[in-house]
Amino acid sequence: MNVVTRGMRNAFRNATRTLSIVIILGLSIGLSLVMLIAHQAVQSKIATTKSSIGNTVSILPIGGGTTLSAGGALLKTSDLNRVKSIAHVTNVNELLSDRVQPQGTNDVGVPGAPPRTDGTTSLKSPYTVHCNDGTCSGVGRTILCLPSNGCSNGHPPSDFSLYIPIVGTTDPTNPSNIYASSITITSGNAIDGSKDTNDAMVSKAIAQKNNLRVSSTFTAYNKTLTVSAIFNSDTQDGNQTIIVSLPTEQRLTGKTDAITSATATVDSLENLSSTVTAISNALYSLADVTSDVDQANAARQPLDSVKNISLYSLIGAVAAGTVIILLTMVMIVRERKREIGVFKAIGFSNIRIMFQFMAEALTLTLLGMVIGVLVGVLGGNPVTTTLVNNSMNSINSGGSTGKGGAPGFSTIQNIHAQIGWSVILYGLAAAVIIALVGSALASFFISKVRPAEVLRSE
Repeated sequence: MNVVTRGMRNAFRNATRTLSIVIILGLSIGLSLVMLIAHQAVQSKIATTKSSIGNTVSILPIGGGTTLSAGGALLKTSDLNRVKSIAHVTNVNELLSDRVQPQGTNDVGVPGAPPRTDGTTSLKSPYTVHCNDGTCSGVGRTILCLPSNGCSNGHPPSDFSLYIPIVGTTDPTNPSNIYASSITITSGNAIDGSKDTNDAMVSKAIAQKNNLRVSSTFTAYNKTLTVSAIFNSDTQDGNQTIIVSLPTEQRLTGKTDAITSATATVDSLENLSSTVTAISNALYSLADVTSDVDQANAARQPLDSVKNISLYSLIGAVAAGTVIILLTMVMIVRERKREIGVFKAIGFSNIRIMFQFMAEALTLTLLGMVIGVLVGVLGGNPVTTTLVNNSMNSINSGGSTGKGGAPGFSTIQNIHAQIGWSVILYGLAAAVIIALVGSALASFFISKVRPAEVLRSE
C-alpha cells in the first residue's frame, strides 16, 4: 500500500474524529468563502456605481433652451472641440434637438406666443392627448385647451397632432439623447453620428404607427430620409423620437455648426470635480456647466465605508480560517507521534511520512470543502445584505447624513452576490494550500525526531 492510499484510509479510521475535523474545517472554509463572496459582490457594485453615477457633465448655452424650438443662444461645434482635448474627458456627445410637426395637422398654440416655426414631417405621432376640464396632456407636452388657442369644448381640433422630437447627435445609441436609460436596436443598423447622410433611426412606436420598416422612407424638413434602424427604449419620450446624425440635423435645419446641448463623460468620479472646473474655464462665459458632483461625493461615503468593512471582514475571516486549518493539521500530526516513531523505526523516510500526512490532510480538507461550499452558497447573499445594512445604520447613527439617511446609499442597496465558479475555486484552492502546507510542516518537523525518543516519551 503506497503512502497516498494509506493517508486517505487513515482519514476514516475513527468516524467521530473524522466527523469533528470535517465539520471544523467546513465551517472555517465556509466562513472565509462567505466573506470572499460578500467582498466580491460589494467590489462589483462599487465598480458599477462609480462608472455610472455622477461621471457626466451637462453643457448648455447660457440663456439657451434644450431645443431649437425653445429659442435662445446656441453653442458651436468649434466650442466643444476645446472640451474634447481636456484631460479625463473620454467622450463628448453633441446634440442639436428640434421638433417637427406632422403635415396636414393642426397644433394648439399658446395665446400670445409667436407663430410656430417647426419643420414638418410626413410621419404621425404614435401618441394622442387626453383632456380633462380644458387641460390636455400627451407625451412630452401639456397644453391649456381654450377657444382662444383653437380648442372647442375643452378639446383640440380633430386634426390636432403632437409634434415629433428629432435629435441630431454624434452618439446615436446614447440613451440620454432621448431621455431614456436604455436604447435597443430591434432591426437595421445604427447610423454614424459623424456623417452627413439622409439616414435616420426611428422608434418602434413611430414605425408601427406609420407602417415603416428598415429602408422605408419618410420626409422631414421637406427632405426624404431613409430608415436605417428601428429602436426601442424604456420611456415614452424615447419611443416617439427620430434620431439623425449631428451634421444631418445641422444641414436640415440650416443651423451649421450649431449645438443646443452637449454631455461630456469623465473617466471616473475622482476626476469629476477638477474636470468640471476645466470645462468651465475652457468655455468661459459661453455655457452653463453642471454635474452631479455633490451627488457623486455623497455616494462615495457609503461606498467607501462598505468597501472597508467588507475588506476587514474578509481579512478577519481568512485569518481565522487559516489559523483553524493550521491548528487542525498540527493536531492531526502531533497526536500520532507514536505512529511516526514506528514508521521511522521500520525505515520510513521523512519525505514518505510527510506525504502520507499530506494525503490524509487533503482528504479531510476535501470533505470539509463540501460543507464549506454549502455554507458559502447559502450564506453569501444574507451576509452581504447584513453587511450593507449594518454599514448604512452605522453611517446614519453617526449623524453625518442628514435627513433621509445616508446620501447616495440607494446606489448600493439591493446588492446580490453573484456566486461564480471562479470565486469558489479561489477559496477552495487557498484552503487546500493552507492544509497541505500546515500538515507538511508539522509532519516534517516531527518526523525528524529519533524513533527511540518518540517511543520513550510514550
